[in-house]
Amino acid sequence: MPRDVLVIQDVKLPLYSCNTLVIGSGAASLNCASHLHSFGVRDVLLVTDSLGGGTSNNSGSDKQTYYKLSVFGDALDSVYDMARTLFQGGSMHGDIALVEAALSTQEFYHLVQIGVPFPHNEFGGYVGYKTDHDPKQRATSAGPWTSNQMYARLLDEVKRAQIPILDGHEVIALLTSENRERVLGALAIDQERLQGGEHPFVVFQAENVVFGTGGPGGIYQASVYPPGHLGSTGIALEAGAIAQNLTEWQYGLASTKFRWNVSGTYQQVIPRYMSTAQDGSDPQEFLLDVFPTAGKLASAVFLKGYQWPFDPRKLVGYGSSLVDLLVFRETVQKGRRVFLDFRENPTGLDFADLDQEAYDYLQKSDALFGTPIERLRHMNPMAIELYRQNGIDLAAEPLEIAVCAQHNNGGLQGNIWWESNLKHLFPIGEANGSHGVYRPGGSALNSGQVGGYRAAQFIAQVYRESSLDLAGFSEQVQGQVQDILTLSQRLLAERGRTKPGMDEVRRSFQRRMTEAGAHIRERRRAEEALRAAEEQYEMLRSGEVSLECKADLLRYFQNRQLCLTHLAVLKSIVAYLESGGGSRGSYLVVDPQGEQIGDSLLDFSYQPERESLRSQILEYHLVEDRHVLTWRDVREIPPDTFWFENVWNAYRNNEFYP
Repeated sequence: MPRDVLVIQDVKLPLYSCNTLVIGSGAASLNCASHLHSFGVRDVLLVTDSLGGGTSNNSGSDKQTYYKLSVFGDALDSVYDMARTLFQGGSMHGDIALVEAALSTQEFYHLVQIGVPFPHNEFGGYVGYKTDHDPKQRATSAGPWTSNQMYARLLDEVKRAQIPILDGHEVIALLTSENRERVLGALAIDQERLQGGEHPFVVFQAENVVFGTGGPGGIYQASVYPPGHLGSTGIALEAGAIAQNLTEWQYGLASTKFRWNVSGTYQQVIPRYMSTAQDGSDPQEFLLDVFPTAGKLASAVFLKGYQWPFDPRKLVGYGSSLVDLLVFRETVQKGRRVFLDFRENPTGLDFADLDQEAYDYLQKSDALFGTPIERLRHMNPMAIELYRQNGIDLAAEPLEIAVCAQHNNGGLQGNIWWESNLKHLFPIGEANGSHGVYRPGGSALNSGQVGGYRAAQFIAQVYRESSLDLAGFSEQVQGQVQDILTLSQRLLAERGRTKPGMDEVRRSFQRRMTEAGAHIRERRRAEEALRAAEEQYEMLRSGEVSLECKADLLRYFQNRQLCLTHLAVLKSIVAYLESGGGSRGSYLVVDPQGEQIGDSLLDFSYQPERESLRSQILEYHLVEDRHVLTWRDVREIPPDTFWFENVWNAYRNNEFYP
């Protein structure tokens, strides 16, 4: 990999040049790098802050789902059926839904070919099951660690292709052309040099930048994202990339000591829910205060297994999402702690009182016996082992949980080739906001693989050649790099000032988002949070903060881009609420004048969804320090008018690419 030096302010900065810079090392990024190599693009460099530190390698559930077209069974399915399922979730472009459906089988079999152990039957058929928001049986799984196994096998492919990986480098800025029409490269901090007291900045010149940095989990206090995974959406926003659907997230119950979704079997064995004071005193089975019977309570807990994301449609009638709401009330509003206790049954549990669905499931599983831990050991022993490997014995101690941010359905905008409005920038994986309001479980893994493939395909066909030499690059980016160097020097020179420090800054916006911008939203509180966010971002942008040590420089740039991201999310939430948007997806819009959930929860009257907004997408764009919000109509699914002879002719002449 060519390495040069760029001199700015008499500082010699290491300079790497490549055709395509892949930022991030999750399954989407690794897949893109592998496909680039197979397409003959060999001048590729992958840069990451921590190899293996993201969600692909460190997240899952009791049975992590991968979503694709049904490929076995006598039930009919088609690319257009799958595209309609994705599109009908609301606020998703139809042409992107069609691409994700059309390439789902190709990318699934690519994973099978490289060794991801998706199960098949004795006839070679990859059987499926239904997941949430899935009318077919398109889901499959390689167990609790599906994405981890994808990551491992794709990393093997990247290493086999000898694609260079630069670890320990966190990208803090995208470098753009002077007119901000396209990306030209990036600026990163070398963590080893920073810790060693050396000048930490590294410059990358790239014809293309693939942006696979995951979702912005670092903006929330209650988060199931791996602790080291923050996301980098803010640096793309600062560079002028448009985002969309930033209002749309998934929230659900997760453990907090070891961050993991407590879905599936963890709920289907019906554990006891307990809350305590912060010091562990005053234990209470708080669900008993609201549910009318022990049978209704146990049935709702059971349903949390496959109705895991919070969903306001599952509140009325003592539905499963009422559990999330009551956990929120205990943890956020009352300041208590909540635990799942697998050692004892909920008070009053009688299997005969369960709703028919729950009773039949447990009966067919031969699990109508014993305590939750005994049922879990019988139904899914791997679920117990997973926690044991992370220092938690479910048979000996309760499991602390909260309602956590789990996935951003929105993100950076991309076209059908996953290219941003900022040309030559390709956001893929969770960083890309292709999903709408509702999405089938596991569709994010498919989207990440398809997006990586499409970006690689476009780069190989259209952006293979370099369009800017080193002198031209240096001329256009020198001012951008110089501004960051000047700010960094000032921050380091003024260390120890009596101004907010990096820990305080991060705790502030994370707490703000969990309280006002998570699954419980109220317009007045969102507006107050937005004003505080604007003040905090201006403080960070102008450098009116305090660093304790040189290593805090990295945390400063992390906090700055995270603060902008949470500001963009709050801007989007307020704009959505101003447009009359109500409860949908995975959040409840509180409205004292709205509909009541139940007699015991008068403090949670809510505003129903304005369904017409599902045909629109809310875009966010930072333009010369102005936060611009725009509603766009969704693009419909393209009709099936693809006559073979015409497609063949267009394919041979490369007419698909703009």
